[in-house]
Amino acid sequence: MATIKNSSASEIELLDKNEDSFDGTNQQSKTESFTGNLKYLIVGVFFGIVFVKAEIVSWFRIQEMFRLDSFHMYGVIGSAVAVGLISLQIIKRFNIKTISGEEVSIPPKQFNKGQIYGGFLFGLGWAITGACPGPLFAQIGSGFLVVIITLLSAIAGTWTYGLLRSRLPH
Repeated sequence: MATIKNSSASEIELLDKNEDSFDGTNQQSKTESFTGNLKYLIVGVFFGIVFVKAEIVSWFRIQEMFRLDSFHMYGVIGSAVAVGLISLQIIKRFNIKTISGEEVSIPPKQFNKGQIYGGFLFGLGWAITGACPGPLFAQIGSGFLVVIITLLSAIAGTWTYGLLRSRLPH
């Protein structure tokens, strides 16, 4: 359903309430070359090695966290949240641009009850499988090939959400 935001004759701006204009997708205006994308591969491999060495991908560590037996994972998650908050504030305050000179767009977020259901399902899947989407690839790379089933399940869940998104409460 489209609504008019500004009714002046020269500037009629329509907003589509059923689609997010900034739904977490890349808003980059310039496309990257294949060699430009290699930096993401290198950072991803480095990140995976750090995950393995810090035992973040350890099924045992994840189970300890959900049984409230250890602070290890809470410390990792808490420090990641703190770094993210500080980083976002620095980006906003100093209007930091990307490496290619583009402005970083951080749209406002709105809370909805679907996030509670989604978070519960995500946490349940994390507790059962001992894996969340980021470390899945590090676990597979470490030789835990059974995690491929978890990866395929995550892909199926994402596909299902995309299929049903318009019918879900947002």
